[in-house]
Amino acid sequence: MSELRRGGPSGPRAPGGIRGYPVDRLREEIAFVAYHLHWSHAELMDLDHAERRRWVERVSAINQRLNEAAGGG
Repeated sequence: MSELRRGGPSGPRAPGGIRGYPVDRLREEIAFVAYHLHWSHAELMDLDHAERRRWVERVSAINQRLNEAAGGG
């Protein structure tokens, strides 16, 4: 059994992914990156949390620069 499923120093935990990360937020991040980069669901699910957040931040920064250059913000 994996370390995640067995728990850690603080004791047993429920099986699953990132504890406390809202599923709706995960879906929003996946949809955002998929929309802008056209990556598949499988590719996006292979990213760890930190890597996915970096892509969200990079795409957001590009969108912000484009909007500012177009006079939208």
